[in-house]
Amino acid sequence: MTISGHETETGGHRTAPLPELLPPVTRRRPRIGLVAGGLGAYWPQFPGLLPRLKESAAYVAGRVRSMDAEVTDAGFISDAEEGAAAAEKLRRADCDLIVLFLTTYLTSSMVLPVARRSHAPVLVVDLQPSERMDHASFDTGAWLAYCGQCPVPEVGNVFRRAGIPFRSVSGWLRQESAWRRIERWIRAAHVRAALRHARHGLMGHLYPGMLDVSTDPTLLPATFGSHVEVLEFDDLRHRVERVTEAETRERMALARRIFTLDDSVEDEDFAWGATVSVALDRLVADHGLDTLAYYHRGLDGELHERLGAGMILGASLLTARGVPAAGEYELRTSVAQLASQCVGAGGSFTEVQALNFEDGVVEMGHDGPGHLAVSSRDPLLRGLGVYHGKRGWGVSVEFDVRPGPVTLLGLGQDADGSLSFVTAEGTVVPGPLLEIGNTSSRVDFGRDPGEWVDAWSATGVGHHWSLALGHHAGTFGAAASLLGIDHRDV
Repeated sequence: MTISGHETETGGHRTAPLPELLPPVTRRRPRIGLVAGGLGAYWPQFPGLLPRLKESAAYVAGRVRSMDAEVTDAGFISDAEEGAAAAEKLRRADCDLIVLFLTTYLTSSMVLPVARRSHAPVLVVDLQPSERMDHASFDTGAWLAYCGQCPVPEVGNVFRRAGIPFRSVSGWLRQESAWRRIERWIRAAHVRAALRHARHGLMGHLYPGMLDVSTDPTLLPATFGSHVEVLEFDDLRHRVERVTEAETRERMALARRIFTLDDSVEDEDFAWGATVSVALDRLVADHGLDTLAYYHRGLDGELHERLGAGMILGASLLTARGVPAAGEYELRTSVAQLASQCVGAGGSFTEVQALNFEDGVVEMGHDGPGHLAVSSRDPLLRGLGVYHGKRGWGVSVEFDVRPGPVTLLGLGQDADGSLSFVTAEGTVVPGPLLEIGNTSSRVDFGRDPGEWVDAWSATGVGHHWSLALGHHAGTFGAAASLLGIDHRDV
């Protein structure tokens, strides 16, 4: 995700866009497989047909390549043997999604191997050359270029009988609405690619009593293929002890360019948060982490308690760079934040704060790290003498979320252990917000706030989730399909 930011020259605050101050991390791009096909029996009968279909296939390949993905093009297949060869090529490519372009009629025996042997989800695409045929001038050969829809039900039937999820986009070659549907699946493949290869850091221990937060570390590798790296707070302590005073001063200077410092911020607490931030960056780099979930209770101001309380500044900076960091040991929410990041929407750690029945909004937010990309203004560092429900003290990040459309994404879990994507689309509207060191927002879901909370809570979502800018429920639903989990939209 590219984080937006405006250049400013006043008040000693930001003088460059956020991406320059906090360079985003780079990740493996999704691998998209591509194969086009038609029935070889037609080529000798209609000599001009195959060249025309290959032109369409080249156009499709070009459009897919423009979607920030690595594309493996297995070429044009004309019979079952060529389909099997394409399947083997795509299997070796380890695709996150395969786009199967039906240019004209073909038999399902030609494409079933692509879906079965590649071990990747398949999107069937049929895009005829234009909006309609010219019936007065068309012969059989010209008609067959418009016959890509003919095998779609056949392929859907065979996929269902084979236990293979079926997805399709039907349209015409330069129909932008069809391409927006295809692009949604490509964006969903970004999420699948990230979650398949993610390394999730899990540091500390569960917040006592939060049974909804507890997650079996085996669940993510089993569901997505990702890895959970179990860390100790001593891993952070070890790196904090090696941070130099010069590195702390440099991090404090960076924070001053990004945040407005409230008068409540104590210099000692600010310096400690900056020191922990430098150490956090090293912890993430040393373990190759894509997310981090953490919590430590500590006791009576001892070092580990201070480490846990000093995480917010560094965790917010990591989140802004595209490495979501979630407090309260919220592994599943850090996964949701990563998915939000992959669709270019931010993704800030959030829970319900209160309901405003007079204005018809749900007030949401959380103390701790927030995603700076969703902020409507320069974020504030506020000094807190106490963190609600947690031990320790120090600096916290405060801002209000940019007005406009937003999407909530949480990871629910059922009795059988299976995960689900849970989404809701709403609109952040202006109005009064708490000033207590939280990320805050007022979200209008177009219904009674109490009824919305009831419907949202019934999905199996936990009490934390990711809040992202824009409406993306359709993309997250597509990603759930590619990941093989349920999608529940409220």
